Amino acid sequence: MLMGGRGRGRPRMDIYSWIRGLPRQPGQQQPQSEQELASKMLHIQSKRFYLDVKQNMRGKFIKIAEIGPDGRRSQVFLALSIAAEFRDHLNLFSDYYASLGPPNPDTVPDDGKLKSEVMVKENRRYYLDLKENQRGRFLRVSVVSQTMSRGGPRSQIAIPAQGMIEFRDALTDLLEEFGTEDGGFKGDLPEGKHMRVDSKNFYFDIGQNKRGVYMRISEVKTNFRTAITIPEKSWYRFRDIFADYCNKIKDGADKSSGGNASQDETSTSK
Repeated sequence: MLMGGRGRGRPRMDIYSWIRGLPRQPGQQQPQSEQELASKMLHIQSKRFYLDVKQNMRGKFIKIAEIGPDGRRSQVFLALSIAAEFRDHLNLFSDYYASLGPPNPDTVPDDGKLKSEVMVKENRRYYLDLKENQRGRFLRVSVVSQTMSRGGPRSQIAIPAQGMIEFRDALTDLLEEFGTEDGGFKGDLPEGKHMRVDSKNFYFDIGQNKRGVYMRISEVKTNFRTAITIPEKSWYRFRDIFADYCNKIKDGADKSSGGNASQDETSTSK
């Protein structure tokens, strides 16, 4: 059943969270002025799944929440474009699952993975793994931020394999109504870059929100992470200031080296 919904209240948010590209992961506050546009609920085996189309100042997205029989809740967020790609993968996973014979413990890989795919959206990776264990076969969907250090938090849900077609159909209905455009800046954003200096990792990620394109530079160490955000309109000025400092340090080093060389020559001539 498809239901409309009103937006929630206006909780406090911090500026660094506001400028990040896509909806937050579990445990983070909801963005300001978030509005629920539609919702679907699915019963698959002993689990309930809620597919909610939401909208905030950064655009539309889908929140998928899994409620286990013990009430435990897990959730992932998908931009509409990624949701469309996920829908297409569900077709392939469903076909592959249908081609499998009855479960056979002797033929299951050690890690339990039967088929895997990866989706990438800006600074996030989405891992799709069709797995098998003692409880049966299921599709695990995991979301990992590329700006987090190794071992950082990941959000994930597990869809029973028997329900993948039903899940695909529900997702298709929502995408047909709301489209597959994320909103915001139109165009291809450059891929993120990474560099390591001593024990530090630096990540350069290009994102977008309602105010435009921005670059987020993150410094990551063990149990420590900080970031700055630079709006696209100030990139050239930022570059010029940075280049000016580079030139001044280089000129100072050259002069120092030249001065030492002159002293050595004078000393030799004597």
